[in-house]
Amino acid sequence: MQSNVTEEQQNAQNNTSAALYSMTGYGRAQKLIGNKEITVEIRSVNHRFLEYSSRVPRAYSYLEDRLKNLVKASVSRGKVDVSLTIQTVSGTDTKVVINHDLARSYLEALRDLSEDLQLKNDLTVSQMTRFSDIFSVIRVEDDEEEIWSAVSQVAQEAVDNFMQMRRVEGEKMKQDLLYRLELIEQMVKKVEELSPKTVENYSKRLYAKLQEVLQNNTVDEQRVITEVAIFAEKIAVAEETVRLGSHVHQFREILRSGEPVGRKLDFLVQEFNREANTIGSKAQDLEIARVVVDLKSEIEKIREQIQNIE
Repeated sequence: MQSNVTEEQQNAQNNTSAALYSMTGYGRAQKLIGNKEITVEIRSVNHRFLEYSSRVPRAYSYLEDRLKNLVKASVSRGKVDVSLTIQTVSGTDTKVVINHDLARSYLEALRDLSEDLQLKNDLTVSQMTRFSDIFSVIRVEDDEEEIWSAVSQVAQEAVDNFMQMRRVEGEKMKQDLLYRLELIEQMVKKVEELSPKTVENYSKRLYAKLQEVLQNNTVDEQRVITEVAIFAEKIAVAEETVRLGSHVHQFREILRSGEPVGRKLDFLVQEFNREANTIGSKAQDLEIARVVVDLKSEIEKIREQIQNIE
């Protein structure tokens, strides 16, 4: 099957094609914002759907849904794991609160004791610290919007790094897929070239066989023609090769679509296999059978590749 697309046109199409994203990736970002060091890490592996999980400090659990939505805005498939850590590097997240009423009660009680027992009242502030229940250490409440503003900056940078890695891996996969599509086209062309020869060879063998059986009698030319026609129809693979060519064209179009393409390509590869199997079942020629084996091998390599495409 001859392709109507020249090498120059194909290169131009490849250069303008949309990015392809691998489902495997890693991205990390870390920033010091205010008195907090924020780190976000994102990892993913291939998965049929989007499966999201995260590790967020309990004190910042209110960020979880926002973080998930931020990541999902860029990712549609894959098993994605997100880790957020927030460390206070200066100042403190806590403060000491004094129970003044309780402190006054202690002070009054000690004064009464001093008067009753006629003891010197030498109480000082430092001595009051012995009464530990006067003091409470509490966590300073966060400004949730302020914290999210800081975290979202770091998270978006991590997502950008993550997607960049996925894109680089996806570009390598795309080039490999385009190369294998060219191999498939060459094999389909080979099948189309061999198929008429198979009919021709069958016609010669049939004619020779009939001559051998009939010996000196004249071979019925019409019978030979009829048998060859039946055989040709039986092994005809033109429909399958045309459909395979159409599938290859669709495959390239999908790669240029700029959308998540994994599921579409998975379906299309099933159609590749269907046509290859039909050609194999019709093959009455050893050389065609060998081409079909190579064809199915390339299709399997493509199937393995697209399992990791978003």
